[in-house]
Amino acid sequence: MHLYLIRHGQSFVNLKDWTDGNLDAGLTDLGKRQAAALAGWLPQQLLQIDGLYASTMQRARETVQPLCDAYGVEVQWDDRLREIGNNRSDHTPWPPEALPKAYSDYWASERPFATTTPMVEGGETFMHFRTRVGLFIEELVECCRDKTIVAVCHGGVVEAAFDHIFNIGPWRRCEIWNHNTGVSHFEYVEIPRRETWRLHFHNRVDHLAAVE
Repeated sequence: MHLYLIRHGQSFVNLKDWTDGNLDAGLTDLGKRQAAALAGWLPQQLLQIDGLYASTMQRARETVQPLCDAYGVEVQWDDRLREIGNNRSDHTPWPPEALPKAYSDYWASERPFATTTPMVEGGETFMHFRTRVGLFIEELVECCRDKTIVAVCHGGVVEAAFDHIFNIGPWRRCEIWNHNTGVSHFEYVEIPRRETWRLHFHNRVDHLAAVE
C-alpha cells in the first residue's frame, strides 16, 4: 500500500494574529491557492489513486475538493482524521456548537495521558488521538494493501501517523513539522525479516513554488 498524507491548506486558525480560538474555520485565500496548486501538481506525480479520504473539518473539506475534481473520484469522509482535540475520547467528533474553543495550557505530547481540552468533559487525550489515527491506518492495511491511498488531514494527524508507524512511545522527543499542503509518502511492504513500512518522503511542497 502507498499512503499519501497531506496537510490541509492555510486556514484562518493558522494565522499568527488569530484570536478566536479553536473553530472549524475554512481556508484563507492563500490556503485556497495552495489547494488549487496541489490539485494541479499531484495528478502529474501520482497518475492514479484507489481511494481519497479526508477529515470532516472545514479546512480539510475545502482542500480535498480540488483533488476530488482533478481525479474524478468521491471523497470518503473520516472523523478519525480530524485534528487533535476536536473529537471526544470515544473518537466521535464534537458537534460544531460544542466544539471546545481552547486547548490546555500544556502541549499535548508533554502530558499524553491528560485531556487536551480540560474545559469540557469527555475530551480526548494525546493517546486517544494517536489511537484513532492508528485505527485508521491499520484499517487501511487490512483493506488496501495493494492500493494507493491519499488522505487529506491535519498536521497533528501526520505527526500521529509517524508515531504509530515508527512505534514511538507515549512521550515524543521530536516534533514533526508539516507545511500547509505538505505531502508525505509512506509505503506498507511485506518482506519477511524486514521493516513493514518505508518512508519515501515527508512534507514535499514542490507545488507551492509559484504560490508563496
